[in-house]
Parts: sequence; structure tokens; C-alpha cells
Amino acid sequence: MEGEEQPPQEADMETGVTSGASASVPRVLSGEAQNLSDADAFSLLLEMKLKRRREQPNLPRTVTQLVAEDGSRVYVVGTAHFSDDSKRDVVKTIREVQPDVVVVELCQYRVSMLKMDERTLLREAKEVSLEKLQQAVRQNGLMSGLMQMLLLKVSAHITEQLGMAPGGEFREAFKEASKVPFCKFHLGDRPIPVTFKRAIAALSFWQKVKLAWGLCFLSDPISKDDVERCKQKDLLEQMMAEMIGEFPDLHRTIVSERDIYLTYMLRQAARRLELPRASEAEPRKCVPSVVVGVVGMGHVPGIEKNWSTDLNIQEIMTVPPPSITGRVSRLAVKAAFFGLLGYSLYWMGRRTVSLLLSLPVAQSCLQRASGARPGP
Repeated sequence: MEGEEQPPQEADMETGVTSGASASVPRVLSGEAQNLSDADAFSLLLEMKLKRRREQPNLPRTVTQLVAEDGSRVYVVGTAHFSDDSKRDVVKTIREVQPDVVVVELCQYRVSMLKMDERTLLREAKEVSLEKLQQAVRQNGLMSGLMQMLLLKVSAHITEQLGMAPGGEFREAFKEASKVPFCKFHLGDRPIPVTFKRAIAALSFWQKVKLAWGLCFLSDPISKDDVERCKQKDLLEQMMAEMIGEFPDLHRTIVSERDIYLTYMLRQAARRLELPRASEAEPRKCVPSVVVGVVGMGHVPGIEKNWSTDLNIQEIMTVPPPSITGRVSRLAVKAAFFGLLGYSLYWMGRRTVSLLLSLPVAQSCLQRASGARPGP
């Protein structure tokens, strides 16, 4: 049947076979039933993958190649989060190198964007509701939750200006990775609650107020040409860098520390791949793996810088306890909030009572009550 001839045709679709394809791997013959062991089936699919993998891939200019100590190769695609070109760059890179692992700049708290359609994401990104604020505060605490919502406002501003939902390159990476045999998909970013809590802890009270003010009044128009001109530095991260440029500690927690975390996750993914064995008696054989990383363009220089250095990942995963100043400022904010709330309720109550007493019915009742009062 014609359907049985598809696997060898797929394997021969691309020329330029890389090293690692074994000539002893059994092939499926048309018209014949095959009884393949699990190891043979694995080897057949692996051979198909290696045949499609380019030894000298034709990669976009946004790709940076890194090599691990064991020879594993990592292709880091620097993207703009609101760019159609970045989507195409990701698709092309994955198809060219046929990776064993794809790592994206997402954490478990943002993984939902991989499965949502573009229209839903566009609507969700534009809506910064009270419900989202309450969820962010419950998840990250008051100050971190407010900071998260302010950053979401920045993303919503770009979304509204461009009519394009963020994270399109990650969704394309997810789709393409599912088409590559034995390709794993890893979330490579630090959990967002840790990032926000460390960012808030790094700022003084007045720095938090100043930053919040700048984020609240963001309204500059953005065009699609602006996005593509920022291809060498992601637009969202560039806008954030401009706003937090006067806060070095904030830049360290939001950008530099995540560079370290992303580098660590890419190095963890770039481990040698164990080939299947026909039997337990056969010695283990490992080959260098191929990894594709999809990250914002602003993180690429930091990943290159940290690639060959010793990384202390525990240090950037701890959340420092709040300082005395921080605790006092939080208490002051809460006291001011509840004070304003109490005064508002008091003022509204007085105003409501005054309005009720000014009604003719209320006046008549008061007059009757005063007339019915017994004399001395």
C-alpha cells in the first residue's frame, strides 16, 4: 500500500545527512508486514530525524550557536515577542536542526498561552480586570501582585497598539516541536512569582512609587515597523529597560538573573543523548544532543556571557525576607487604604442620612415624633 512507503519517503525528504545515522537500522519495505522491536522502531524514527537534520543548517541571522563541553549544540533564537518574523525564524530553525529538546522562555505560571488560540489570547491580553488583580495579589502578595498587573498593563498597551497577541513564537515552537520525533519541550524561565518578589524586595518604597507612576501613564503609540526595527532588542524588554534603567537592582532581578536561569536550563537540556540498545548486554552509546532555545532578544547577550561560567542557581531562587522599611511601608499603605475606606464609608453614611432626613416624609415623621413627646 502507498501508506507504508511514507516513512522512507519522509526520511529522504532532506539532503545533507548528519553524522549519527546508522546504516544497520532496518528499513520498512513496501507491501511487507514488519515485526519491529521497540529498539528497531526507535532506531528507524531516529534515523528519519537525523536524515532531516542539516549538518550545516541555513539559519536566520537571529540565531546564536553555542557548544557544550560534551559537544552538544544549542541554537538560541533571539525573538521579539510581538513579531511575525520571529515566528518564522523559530519554525525555520526547528525544521533545519531537528532538535532533541526545545526550551522556551516561559514558566509554569504562563504555560497556558501555548494552548490558547490567538483570538482568545488577544482578548485576555487587552483585559486587565479586577479579578486578575485579585488573583495576582493572592498568588504573589500585595506589592508583587500590583507590580505584575502594572507589567501586564505594559503588555496590554503593546497588544492594543499592534492588534497582536504576545508569545506567538512560543506557540510556534510548541507546534513544531511536536512534529519532530522524540523532541522534548522544556519551560526554561524562572517562576514569575520568584522574579516579582525579588524585584519588589530590591526597591525602596519611593522607587516602587516612581516605577508604578511610570507604568500607569504609559501611552506612547507603537507601530509594527517599530517592532521590526527593534528586532535586535526585543520591544517589550526595550520598553521595560527604558523604564527601569534608573533602577539597577530592578534590572538585575528582572533581566540579569533570568539570563542566568535561562542559561542554566539550556545547559541542563544540552546533555548527551543515549541511543537505543538491541539488548541489555549491548554497551550504552551516547551522542551529543541538539537543543533549540527560544528567548527574547534582550536575553541573548547574557546567555552568551554566562555560557561558560559557573552558575549559582540557588542564590537567584531564594526570596529575601522583607526589610524593616518594607514592612513599615506596607503597613503604612494598608493603614492609608483602610483609613480612606473608613472615611469614605463615614462620609457616605452621613450624606445618606442627611438626604433621608431632608425628605418630606422623614420631616413629617420627625414633627409627629416631637409633637407626641410628653411635656415636662
